[in-house]
Amino acid sequence: MKAAKPATTAKAAAPRKAPKAESHLAMVRRARRINRELAEVYPYAHPELDFRNPFELLVATVLSAQTTDLRVNQTTPALFAAYPTPEDMAAAVPEEMEEIIRPTGFFRAKTKSLMGLAAALRDEFGGEVPGRLDDLVKLPGVGRKTANVVLGNAFGVPGITVDTHFGRLVRRWKWTDEEDPVKVEAVVAGIFPKSEWTMLSHRVVFHGRRICHARKPACGACPIAPLCPSYGEGETDPEKARKLLKYEMGGYPGQRLSPPADYPGKPAPALGAE
Repeated sequence: MKAAKPATTAKAAAPRKAPKAESHLAMVRRARRINRELAEVYPYAHPELDFRNPFELLVATVLSAQTTDLRVNQTTPALFAAYPTPEDMAAAVPEEMEEIIRPTGFFRAKTKSLMGLAAALRDEFGGEVPGRLDDLVKLPGVGRKTANVVLGNAFGVPGITVDTHFGRLVRRWKWTDEEDPVKVEAVVAGIFPKSEWTMLSHRVVFHGRRICHARKPACGACPIAPLCPSYGEGETDPEKARKLLKYEMGGYPGQRLSPPADYPGKPAPALGAE
């Protein structure tokens, strides 16, 4: 197992501000270097939802709206035990499903979406999750972000997943100032080759959850600080910054109950065991 690259210490070089008039070519080179650095920091980057097949990933991703991946992972074992196939889920008693997924929030709306997409899979796709973006986004509760998650991680089809973490970081790094996720996806897709899209998404999201937080980024413990034009928005003192690190970077469990074999952190606890 390849060890994670340690976060920058107090001896690290002072971060370099991106030039005010940075050319597009310079930005692309800096962006690609950030991706290479993140690949060294997070060689184990992966989707943080537990799943065993495309159907489970699709359902888990729909459930992840407005909640944590951890809460979804703690909830899906009971959900998939009760409804292992689209046919089973489409025939569910709504009130019973609502009770199972209640911990994820918005459980009534999510139940309606899950039963609707399960029925669509049963009736229109022979009970199988389709491997095309155009088909996936037609399913109830499935948008472009969810479709790209499923395509990239269940079918090996390259895709960029623009969630809140991804959007926040690419704007901090001045890759784009776009706010609309579709426009962000298009801009970033033009910076990197398709072969990098899925893993780039994982690396950026990992970094956003572990180090480059929304409210108080751990700038002083960030291994790509020299490449970040927004250095200084968060805590720059190395010792104080290290205390802000999350998940395996801070010595805590990750979000998956069943993480990949090369994950260096601790598995998350089951529901009720926190």
